[in-house]
Amino acid sequence: MKRIGIALGGGGAKGFCHIEFLRAIEELGYRPSIISGTSIGAVIGGMYASGMSPSDIQTVISELKLLDIGKMVDISIFGMSGFVKGKALEEFFNNTMPVNDFAKLRIPLKIVATDFWKRDEHVFDKGSLVTAMRASMSLPGIFEPVQSGGRVLVDGGCVNPLPYDIIRGQCDVLVAVDVSGTKVPSDPNTSPNIFESIFTTFQIMQASIVQGMMEKLQPDLYVKPELKNVRMLEFYKYEEIKKGVDGDIRKFKDDLQKLMKPVFGIF
Repeated sequence: MKRIGIALGGGGAKGFCHIEFLRAIEELGYRPSIISGTSIGAVIGGMYASGMSPSDIQTVISELKLLDIGKMVDISIFGMSGFVKGKALEEFFNNTMPVNDFAKLRIPLKIVATDFWKRDEHVFDKGSLVTAMRASMSLPGIFEPVQSGGRVLVDGGCVNPLPYDIIRGQCDVLVAVDVSGTKVPSDPNTSPNIFESIFTTFQIMQASIVQGMMEKLQPDLYVKPELKNVRMLEFYKYEEIKKGVDGDIRKFKDDLQKLMKPVFGIF
């Protein structure tokens, strides 16, 4: 059977729909042979590769209450590099996932973070899974950077928001799920607030990076759900995000089945 590789992109809360694409692959009777992820894609990919099913991940997310989320936002009062320490989030990951070491994962995984001082990507594929996940989602200015292996690491979306290129040679069918979504303002003349300005500008830069990558190397199956006007931190919109990709999931299944068909008896 052909080997499926899936890259899960960054996009904040919109990345919850990654669960549905992983579920769709399983419903077709397939299983990824390798996964790569950035930011929220690293989080969902890490949970899945550790042995959690899409239903397990959905349950954990849907059972989170505002109080639980509040506890994970450990404010850095005296920190100068980010508002949130991220230690409480690391504890949540450690308590939730079956394993926390790349060597023990059920599916090979690569996670992208950004080396702040070298200004290039750092790919995690060994060591602490939680450290990698935490580094990959360290949105500049929001989370304190992660210091690991002599590096200062921030959000992987700064350099590679949809890291399908790093697994191209390790699969036969390469799938890339882009959850950057779309923005449609009610009034084009309305100025964004400060947070909207920061987050959306970051996403505009990520879109440019992905466009440049697509011109050089294309995945076999590229999926970009519309996910209209879902803000980066609107994690409470899980059900809306899930329902918003129903049509994309149906098309995704059809397209993937076509790609998985044997060619002249091969695979």
